[in-house]
Amino acid sequence: MTLGVFLGSLLGVMALGMPIAFALLFSGVALMIYLDIFDSQIVAQNLINGADNFPLMAIPFFILAGELMNAGGISKRIIQFALALVGHIRGGLGYVAILASILFAGLSGSAVADTAALGAILIPMMVKAGYDRNRSTGLIAAGGIIAPIIPPSIPMIIFGVTSGLSITKLFMAGIVPGLLIGVGLMIAWWAMVRKGNFDVYPRRSLKEMLAATKGAIWALLLPLIIVGGLRGGVFTPTEAAVVAAFYALFVGLVVYRELKVTQLYEILVASAKTTSVVMFLAAAAMVSAWLITVANIPATLTDMLGPLVDNPLLLLIVINVLVLLVGTAMDLTPTILILTPVLMPVIEQAGIDPIYFGVLFILNNCIGLLTPPVGTVLNVACGVGKIGMEDIMKGVWPFLLVEIVILVLLILFPAIVTVPLEWLT
Repeated sequence: MTLGVFLGSLLGVMALGMPIAFALLFSGVALMIYLDIFDSQIVAQNLINGADNFPLMAIPFFILAGELMNAGGISKRIIQFALALVGHIRGGLGYVAILASILFAGLSGSAVADTAALGAILIPMMVKAGYDRNRSTGLIAAGGIIAPIIPPSIPMIIFGVTSGLSITKLFMAGIVPGLLIGVGLMIAWWAMVRKGNFDVYPRRSLKEMLAATKGAIWALLLPLIIVGGLRGGVFTPTEAAVVAAFYALFVGLVVYRELKVTQLYEILVASAKTTSVVMFLAAAAMVSAWLITVANIPATLTDMLGPLVDNPLLLLIVINVLVLLVGTAMDLTPTILILTPVLMPVIEQAGIDPIYFGVLFILNNCIGLLTPPVGTVLNVACGVGKIGMEDIMKGVWPFLLVEIVILVLLILFPAIVTVPLEWLT
């Protein structure tokens, strides 16, 4: 009954249009009233504890780093670098979009930010070169979800804090699946454009390629600094976020000189607004997480899934189908905050590697960003691509199918994640 009260109150107020953070608080209060333990001090204390977490400090700095990169010219140079490498191939702008998505993923960690930045630049270029607008927008959207998988990943920070797992290990475990999605998208794009007639950019000379590489070298170094520093134990994920923000500020002001001091105020305000949304969600989710534990909901779920605990593969399939369905109606961050404390005890009882599960869980939630009606990335892509939801679904479905196939492969073959993780750590 406690599970019914929690889900009923949460989904009920969400259906009425209440923002997710307030819906989490409301469902928490409803559960407290049902358990006859309502105390406003407990609500306030858990709200404070939800935001008072050192690893969460990484989020505002990674968000700030992304804003500084866009304003400082780093994003533009990454696209120029990708154009120099693959712009001359048939369907080259599609490969540019995928390659740029992978490179952007190593800088920002935000699917929405990457989709908006790439779409604004590349979609007009692709349409002008003769590519279908719907398919081009769909490719940009599908590539955007690589960002939360390859480090630095804001959703993995949130999952790590909520589950108590090592954020560094989660970062390392996301590298191979993120690259695998990029390869899958390239194969799908090749199958679509191999017989098409599109404008291509002239092949760049070696001198021009070196010039493009030189222009982008400062941007390309940042992912190496972050991953190398984390793997070598030089800094924690939170410190890595500070390094990324300072690096982006230095490159924008001193190296590329496209970032003006007068822009810093607007950048800081924009970063603070985005951060406040994420942090309030985390704080509100802590109230629900505490009550989920008090109400013993994980044990209830474990009993429900008890017959599957002895079959980890079947359990993973059932959970991932559940998460895929939830992802169509709920955004990435609240899904992580709500489901993580409920699912982790079941995963641990089944003997499944929690880091491996974390990667599957994040990837599955990222796929939810591409599914209507909520589909945050879809909505952003519709805006920058200037098309409707029905049109983008026509363009994105082949790429969405590829990403679901990759998720299934990771479920069936865990070594794709676990073996490279052992090498990297």
